[in-house]
Amino acid sequence: MECIAPNKPMKIATQKSQLKQLRGGVRALPATLLFSMLSAVLLIVMLLAISFGSTPIPIGTIVQVLLNGTHLFHFAQPWYPTGVIVWQVRMPGVFGAALVGAALGVAGVLFQGMLRNPLADPFLIGTSSGAALGAAIAFVLPFDTVFGTFFPLTPLLAFIGAMLTVLLVYAIARAGSYTPVVTLLLAGVVINAVLVAFQTLILTLSPHAAFGVQALFNWLSGGIAVYSWPPVFVVGAIIIAGILCSLLLANVLDAFGLGEESAANLGLHVERYKLVIIIVGSLLTAAAVSISGLIGFVGLVTPHAMRLILGPRHRLLLPASALGGAIFLTLADLLARVVIAPSVLPVGIFTALVGAPFFLFLLRNNKRDYRW
Repeated sequence: MECIAPNKPMKIATQKSQLKQLRGGVRALPATLLFSMLSAVLLIVMLLAISFGSTPIPIGTIVQVLLNGTHLFHFAQPWYPTGVIVWQVRMPGVFGAALVGAALGVAGVLFQGMLRNPLADPFLIGTSSGAALGAAIAFVLPFDTVFGTFFPLTPLLAFIGAMLTVLLVYAIARAGSYTPVVTLLLAGVVINAVLVAFQTLILTLSPHAAFGVQALFNWLSGGIAVYSWPPVFVVGAIIIAGILCSLLLANVLDAFGLGEESAANLGLHVERYKLVIIIVGSLLTAAAVSISGLIGFVGLVTPHAMRLILGPRHRLLLPASALGGAIFLTLADLLARVVIAPSVLPVGIFTALVGAPFFLFLLRNNKRDYRW
């Protein structure tokens, strides 16, 4: 022990130097320029998503309707249904898609950073199966709303199921005061299998099995199921709070990038922060899937794309992934509605078809420059 102890200060100094180098990595684009570009692209994509539909609306008319809504401008009112279509029909869905994309993008960064696993995604520790079980229960119940007509039952039970599943997985994986990452992942796999079996059992025993199976299939395929503002306000508040909390964890995630032992040597309470990251990431994921179903690849591709552009510094990576995820899912939702119109392609299928080749393209063309 005496021959090792004198080397510990040198080891900590080396780890601090590595952390400083990690935070000061070279970026291909200035952060301010990139965030300005991402914000502009998101605004354009959202306007396009509002514009396209069964009744096309010119972007100029949409801008006038939105500005009139501020009561600071008084443009000539378009024909009556236009304002209703913009405010009450399309904007809730478009804002819902942007919020879900941002949540999944940030959750992907949190789980990849904590687990130091580039293949980690927001559904890794059972969130998806818990949400799906909650949705399956909602589909077989004789009522479909709670609080009168204020909030649909399916999003609420999906959110509750996702959060309870994550807490169960964490409780199973915890060994004393330590939570091994491998055990956490294995517990997630086992619980996922068990909950899938329960989903099948519930739908099989339901007197409305045919309807329940079809409804669950549609939900699992993914889609922005938002048709009014109340769910957007509720889910949006949770997602915005989760994103703000994740920004406070940026330096912690940088330290986790050096490994748990190195993070502990730097003075971090590793297990405490691991639990906080799991809770924040799961909260974002549960809120997202409650109104969208299971949409894959957003939380996997977006962090990779932003990391290849900005480097591994999480203070920049987290907000960039939020913007990138919002753009990706809003655009995917738009294309899913117009590619085979008037039919609608499930968004989850579309993101997988687009996201998987894009992910492979990024890895192949940037593998020499990729930095964790």
